[in-house]
Amino acid sequence: MELYYSFSILIVLASLFAYLNLKYVKLPSTIGIMLMAIIVSIIIRFAGNSLFPETTSRLFKLISELDFTEVLMGAMLNFLLFAGAVHVNIADLRKQRLPVLTFSTISVIISTFAIGGIFYYLAPLLGVNLPFLYCLLFGALISPTDPIAVLGILKKAKVSKSLETKITGESLFNDGVAVVLFAVILQLTQTDDAHISLGTVSWLLAKEALGGLLLGALLGYTASKAIKTIDDYIVTVLITLSVVMGGYLIAHAIHISGPLTMVAAGLLIGNYGKKVAMTPLTKDYLSKFWELIDEIMNAILFLFIGFELLLIPDFQTYWLISVVAIFVVLFARFISIWIPSLIVPFKPKLSRGTLTVLVWGGLRGGVSIALVLSVPNATYKALLLEMTYFVVVFSIVVQGLTVGKVSNRALKKPTWKHAQLQEVEAS
Repeated sequence: MELYYSFSILIVLASLFAYLNLKYVKLPSTIGIMLMAIIVSIIIRFAGNSLFPETTSRLFKLISELDFTEVLMGAMLNFLLFAGAVHVNIADLRKQRLPVLTFSTISVIISTFAIGGIFYYLAPLLGVNLPFLYCLLFGALISPTDPIAVLGILKKAKVSKSLETKITGESLFNDGVAVVLFAVILQLTQTDDAHISLGTVSWLLAKEALGGLLLGALLGYTASKAIKTIDDYIVTVLITLSVVMGGYLIAHAIHISGPLTMVAAGLLIGNYGKKVAMTPLTKDYLSKFWELIDEIMNAILFLFIGFELLLIPDFQTYWLISVVAIFVVLFARFISIWIPSLIVPFKPKLSRGTLTVLVWGGLRGGVSIALVLSVPNATYKALLLEMTYFVVVFSIVVQGLTVGKVSNRALKKPTWKHAQLQEVEAS
């Protein structure tokens, strides 16, 4: 009953904020909902106890008692990743397989260690004592990108299909790698005698990633075969729901990546399943159903991100290093894209404009919030939470609202040579 009560309140608030945003504010839906939640949180923090103490107490209780990590990582993320993957054209993804694979693996690792190394030397200069492992931990949790809020803006800005596929593909696949890195580093922070070698980490990454992809492919193929034997859009939707919910339970039980399982299953059903097993009517209902699920989940997710402001105990202590974190993360994002672009033989090579949009379009979101909240209560959790919140809010609001203008400026006014590269890339 408590869980139903909590979600009822979140759904009501999400629908109210979505209506107000659409009617008056007219920002992208997720950004508008999050900003309104932040404004409400600020009002509650400074005036809630004096103006409406009972409501304030209930909202604080709701936010603090809801296990956001479990709700997002164990439920919402699976639906969001499947919903995103089921609409991705696998042929477009195959054309961009090298940059997608590079950015979702090598770039995540580079970003993690770049952020960790910079903060290890920078934090003492800002009056903060942060051990190296916790610097790496912050690097791991803040490195996965979450461009859900910006994809619509990129489409309106008429970004090339190849660039849109790079950003989408990276966001679908990098969560699995980042979560494994985070889990390994978190384990090192908890035990002094942990024996974790490069070989152990490599095996864990391979098991999580390959296991998740294989399980997802098996589930997607099996579901597609089952759908082919029927002609009923309701049962088809139920089968895809069972793939998401049952697939996560299987992945969790055998300790492989749930996010990558959902991505592989969504890609297979969205491409192979739609092509060989579904009538046009079933395709239409399936697409609309998962589009609706995606919108609802995102509304709740960004509402909760806004209300996470209530969980930060004190902004005054760590505000400076949190602001600095925004620029460090952006710099690490640049390094993690630029270095592979020099080494990996991308065809065509990434242009300066493409590199700019990839860096600015690499938004951080709910996954980072969920990971930092999963850190056991310790000396450094408040610091990590505040740094993460500053980066995520800046990323979603500032980068999310300006990436269209950045992409227009970077990609639509090129030099003659740059234009030739873009024409090749767009084809």
